[in-house]
Amino acid sequence: MGNQATHVLAADYGAGSGRVVRGSFDGNRLSLQEVHRFSNEPVQLGDGLYWDFLRLFHELKQGIVKGTQGDAYAIRSIAVDTWGVDFGLVDGTGRLCGNPRHYREARNAQWMREVLHIVNEEELYSMSGVLPQQINTVFQLLGSVREHAEGIRPEVRMLFMSDLFHYYLSGQQACEYTIASTSGLLHAGEARWNEQLIGRLGIPETLFPMLVQPGTVLGQLTDDLCAELRTGPMQIISVGSHDTASALAAIPAMDSNFAFISCGTWSLMGVERDAPVLDERSRALGFTNEGTVSGKVRTLKNRSGLWLLQECKRQWERENHMHTHEELVLLAAASKAHQCYVSPGDGVYLAPGNMAERIRQQCSASGQIVPETTGAIVRCILESLALEFRQTLDELQLITGTRPRVIHMVGGGVHNRLLCQFTANAAGVPVIAGPTEATSAGNCMLQYMAHGEVNSLTEVREVMAASFSPETYVPEDTEQWQEAYDTYQRMNQTNALKE
Repeated sequence: MGNQATHVLAADYGAGSGRVVRGSFDGNRLSLQEVHRFSNEPVQLGDGLYWDFLRLFHELKQGIVKGTQGDAYAIRSIAVDTWGVDFGLVDGTGRLCGNPRHYREARNAQWMREVLHIVNEEELYSMSGVLPQQINTVFQLLGSVREHAEGIRPEVRMLFMSDLFHYYLSGQQACEYTIASTSGLLHAGEARWNEQLIGRLGIPETLFPMLVQPGTVLGQLTDDLCAELRTGPMQIISVGSHDTASALAAIPAMDSNFAFISCGTWSLMGVERDAPVLDERSRALGFTNEGTVSGKVRTLKNRSGLWLLQECKRQWERENHMHTHEELVLLAAASKAHQCYVSPGDGVYLAPGNMAERIRQQCSASGQIVPETTGAIVRCILESLALEFRQTLDELQLITGTRPRVIHMVGGGVHNRLLCQFTANAAGVPVIAGPTEATSAGNCMLQYMAHGEVNSLTEVREVMAASFSPETYVPEDTEQWQEAYDTYQRMNQTNALKE
């Protein structure tokens, strides 16, 4: 390891925004600098909901230009990570067959029903390891094949969103394993297309390119793009092309027995395992199995994150009550503890708008103290999220037989120190918080691994711990929080009986 810093670019596309980050690594520490940020809104056109891929590729090019400005930044490589499940189709001449469809499209429910007529839910879960949900690629792809059968010629290929960006950067077609593992089209826990499932659904096998592992160098930035962007050559690398896979790689875990929470608007909570969990209990509890950059499996559940708080904040701003997130946390900390709870994942909270009133209504309907002040509502949300995380930890122990000794939390939720402390209190295990920018950090470090500058995932995680100084929250008031959890469980059982 030397002292001369080398530079890479990480393009991280979320379902609401994207950014390009420049990573600099001196052999010991990684530093990140955001060079370009942009929004990512879907476009409704007729009865279809689409991603605006052309604009998103334009923003990627803008990020490359900004990231390579100045002689000090010779960029060695670039890698793209995105959300999962969505894809584009490319014809034999390399043209995009149309803008990629959005996972929230209403038509996906119809195609999920169609697939489940052919392969029932339990069998589909045991074959693929992926929890059947209407957003899944397997349902979307069957819809595309049925709706446009005449256009699905033998030379057409399906590329997941990150793979689509990589193709137009490098000219190389491949599907990276971690993002393909979100599709429901692989053998459970394996980097192999599930030909049996694909055949039963009548999806042409010719659609599927070769699978590559994280850290694969796909090629070079094309000559045309180098000329257009006035940049030197750089390698195009498949990293953990699914954003959660890159985020998980950046968790500074020194102990293998940990749970992780990638916490933002939504929260992904799970564990790393050698093999998927495919039994009926894990399916009924809502766990899915996806690939990691080290060839393991992340068994996880999609839980609520800071959505309720974000929506309350938006509503208060519309009512001209302006609070920073820091002010909201201080108001919550000053409010009385354990007055009321909600189930953050309840369907009543899915839609945007007037969230605070809905929380009050739910507390009233369940016979609890109704939170009237801003601080009381925020405290209700944060305590409820912590109790939801405790419930997920218990469920992970139930399906795996092991209770994690520590929780690593990454993502934007790390900024909410009260949530981190509440989670430690509720779970009864330490919470190690950070890095916030785990996805971009993991993306960069996996490029450095491909370059041979780090040799293993263990080294990557050591660099993370040295670079971002994660903070540890030790459990407090555990008896009081156990009582709160008992109340929370009874409340959920009562709600389940009502349904």
